[in-house]
Amino acid sequence: MSEELLTEVRDGVLVVTINRPEAKNAMNKAAAEGIAAAMDRLDAEDDLRVGILTGAGGTFCSGMDLKGFLRGESPMIEGRGFGGVVQAPPKKPLIAAVEGYALAGGLELMIACDLVVASSQAKFGIPEVKRGLVAGAGGVMMLPDQIPERIAMELALTGDFIDAARAYELGLINRVVEGAALDGALELAGRIAENGPLAVRLSKQIIRESRAWPMDERYDRQGPMIGQVFVSEDAREGAAAFAEKRKPNWKGK
Repeated sequence: MSEELLTEVRDGVLVVTINRPEAKNAMNKAAAEGIAAAMDRLDAEDDLRVGILTGAGGTFCSGMDLKGFLRGESPMIEGRGFGGVVQAPPKKPLIAAVEGYALAGGLELMIACDLVVASSQAKFGIPEVKRGLVAGAGGVMMLPDQIPERIAMELALTGDFIDAARAYELGLINRVVEGAALDGALELAGRIAENGPLAVRLSKQIIRESRAWPMDERYDRQGPMIGQVFVSEDAREGAAAFAEKRKPNWKGK
């Protein structure tokens, strides 16, 4: 793993840190390749239940490394998009822990995550138009799915920032914390990790995919997917643990 991308495991949670504080964690090719590898690890290892994506040095990510861009370098990974994750998020839950700025590609990394915990001092925006560019890594396409279209339009056309209080008000982020965003994200990740891993993964998948399903087909499409959960060993273990007043011993099967 590159020094520009650090990983650490804490109680079943894979913490992935963009480690370019001198560049405000601007995304370059090495960091993108590291994130892609970390997402593969998150999905591949059964002991890992949740991922957290964050940045070192008080900034989440300031976007694409423009110096690298001028050198002809791209932080896009084929089939995965910007930062190695925006077009192919992991199957397991991924939480963004945001300190400082989540701007341009940094915001696009954030909205590719399933949940967001942010510092009260965090700022958010897609200022690409201020540089003659377009937020093409999901910003102009995905932001209207997460906040009202007129607000997304304003952010895209002005390039202006919003603060954490406004982002929370809009439903763009889940929690605002006064302390470290990573601590808040770890607490949220721990609550998710306590639950049945099959049920968690399928719940995420259905929420993500069902918005594109025709309304009259939704239950028919959901049925086969959740059927595998209801006949799983974990489902029986969950019921048994409830009856016996103990914590479940999940197997992910």
